[in-house]
Amino acid sequence: MSTAANSPTHSVPTHLTGTRQKLRTYGSILKTALGERLVYRGDFALGTLMRFLPIVTQVFLWFAVFDAIGNAEGEEAATIGGFGFREIVAYYLLTMIARAFSSMPGLASGIAREIREGEIKRYLIQPVDLIGLLLLTRIAHKLAFYAVAIAPFALVFFLCRDYFVDGWPPPYRMTAFIGTLLMGFMIGFFLEAAIGMIGFWFLEVSSLLFIYMLFSFFLSGHMFPLSLLPDSIETIVTFLPLKYLAYFPAAVFLGKIPDEDLPMEMAIEAAWLTFFIVVCRFAFNRGVRRYSGYGG
Repeated sequence: MSTAANSPTHSVPTHLTGTRQKLRTYGSILKTALGERLVYRGDFALGTLMRFLPIVTQVFLWFAVFDAIGNAEGEEAATIGGFGFREIVAYYLLTMIARAFSSMPGLASGIAREIREGEIKRYLIQPVDLIGLLLLTRIAHKLAFYAVAIAPFALVFFLCRDYFVDGWPPPYRMTAFIGTLLMGFMIGFFLEAAIGMIGFWFLEVSSLLFIYMLFSFFLSGHMFPLSLLPDSIETIVTFLPLKYLAYFPAAVFLGKIPDEDLPMEMAIEAAWLTFFIVVCRFAFNRGVRRYSGYGG
């Protein structure tokens, strides 16, 4: 007589099975997206090196500015907004890294286009989360970018090592710098994704995206350190989340953020990240409710 019917059975809870399946699905998506980008984006290395060429112009420009100020005031080492000449050059190099993390070219416009052209329907009938999928593809894009572009970055920073007058920051500040880069990436993603979700209400978001890009270029600190702004304007700008896309990581690395202010600034950045995650999810859920798709 068989005892199989009397043997105890162990079943895995349904919610655990679903979680494992989602993790396997997202893992497959990330692996596939990363493989695709490593295959066809071999131009990352050359493209990255070319991005640093404008720095040469910036070096000559700021050298002339600081030289003129030094001659006018009779100082050998002039400073502007708390930055000396070498620190300004180092700042621009660091903002290149920060913007490489936080920039999301084509994200908002791509989401709006999928909504307008009806391609969003596939995410509504398939068990794949649109925001999760887009986030994984962007992570794959950044991983592929830095896997190929790390050599040009290392070369440029080696050649410009003399501009980093204080050398590498201490471990706690280096950890904070890496944290700001990762949170800057997430803020950049969810902010632009939220802009793309406006496509549920408007057919075209290019004008809004242009305005955002214009303000982001100036107010993120990518063009110049925010400490160069007049005090009345700087006070307002520093309350905006855009500074975490470029200025803040560079300022952390260079020690421009006092140690006693660093934990609070990091907490504020995390709060902005949480805010944009909620806004993005809320806009998507509300947009899906009002979305209507017709045809096959």
